[in-house]
Amino acid sequence: MNRDVDVAIIGAGSAGLSALREVRRYTENFVLINDGPYGTTCARVGCMPSKAMIEAANAFHHRHRLREMGISGGDRLTVDRAAAVLRRVRRLRDAFVAYVLKRTQDLGERNITGRPRFVAPQVLEVNGTRLETGCVIIATGSRPIVPQTWKVFGERVVTSDDLFEMEMLPPRMAVVGLGPVGAEMAQALSRLGIEITGFDGVERVAGLTDPVVNRAAVAMLKEEFLLYLGTDADLDAEGECVRVSAGAHTAIVDKVLVALGRRPNVDGLGLEQIGAELDGDGIPRFDPRTMQVGDLPVYIAGDVNGHLPLLHEAVDAGYIAGYNALRGRPECFRRRTPLSIVFTDPNIAAVGQVFGELNEGETVIGEFDFSDQGRALMASENRGRLRVYADRNDGRLVGAELCAPRGEHLAHLLACAIHERMTAQEFLRLPFYHPTVEEGMESAVRRIAKLLPCASGPDLALCESIWEETPD
Repeated sequence: MNRDVDVAIIGAGSAGLSALREVRRYTENFVLINDGPYGTTCARVGCMPSKAMIEAANAFHHRHRLREMGISGGDRLTVDRAAAVLRRVRRLRDAFVAYVLKRTQDLGERNITGRPRFVAPQVLEVNGTRLETGCVIIATGSRPIVPQTWKVFGERVVTSDDLFEMEMLPPRMAVVGLGPVGAEMAQALSRLGIEITGFDGVERVAGLTDPVVNRAAVAMLKEEFLLYLGTDADLDAEGECVRVSAGAHTAIVDKVLVALGRRPNVDGLGLEQIGAELDGDGIPRFDPRTMQVGDLPVYIAGDVNGHLPLLHEAVDAGYIAGYNALRGRPECFRRRTPLSIVFTDPNIAAVGQVFGELNEGETVIGEFDFSDQGRALMASENRGRLRVYADRNDGRLVGAELCAPRGEHLAHLLACAIHERMTAQEFLRLPFYHPTVEEGMESAVRRIAKLLPCASGPDLALCESIWEETPD
């Protein structure tokens, strides 16, 4: 059986649905092909259920601040790990998934469940049907990495895809991999009363590259659970439990959460048939400004391309792919300023250029320590570091890394400033209200301005708050 369509979209995740929305503006002669559950990684197993768990964990953890604020009785609070917390997570998760599923309810025969395979750049086979297409958008997403030798442990090893389906959280868990997902879940599980031991083969956590901010983040996490960095972990059976070892460090746990990153879902797609160069992960080379693979009528968007595995980036990439799919000549897009937020407490974030990408000789760094910051002290959130980077030649803000209270908001403000190519002095002309944690960001940027040539004449950017700590 043969079928002709203008566009075939492979994958109904965030990128695929974004591409679908754009494609439908120009044609109804398309197919959406999906293999596996619908509902997007974000809604089902990622951003949304994880943040629901984090909110519950933080609410319970904040009982420790009550006595300091003159409120008694916090020590008598308990958490229902066996049922209530996870039930709420799943209830919210199901609502988010239901909202996403509405995007595909009216597609009828244009919605195909199955695993397609390329026969040629514009020819797919799926479920015995041969699809001749004007263009193909690959948006098949990714899946958690689990070492093959660890799969013998069965349900004692879980990933972020499994975690929120558990009926009960066990008393002891190890988290192997302290990147963004591992750091978030390790802290949240610890705050829910689980004995957590964290392991990572590198000395960094949550994707940080700035050594100063990383030290602050590691110290913050070590306050809440055992953390062993710098040596790869290995697993062995210990009766009905699992022994996790890394060098001289060992933990006996009931379950292991493996958070070692994600692998693109390209198995069986037949990408070798499209005639494009593939990288070491089997991903075709593409232009992130157009999402086009070489000069082929093929586009690749979302986690599957390994470029920036974040929801807002996947949505943007899907839009670009959908926009260009029906144009003879793809258009280049200016991508947004990179922004990554890890929802630990305090938040960890990276904006624009990260420390590991900087030319240190051409960079001025402004730093702020939140241990004595007024608003953070009032909320008993006074820990963390912020480092902002600027170009030494023109004073333009280029990036930042932070582990800071309410850092998700600081990161957004910095992303806006970097995207608009603001200099340090232009940034300081913006209003900063007192007392807020944002004043810490103002102080960091002011320290950059002090190292740059000053503007002549009167300038409110030179006005310092009476509360601002001025370095010698």
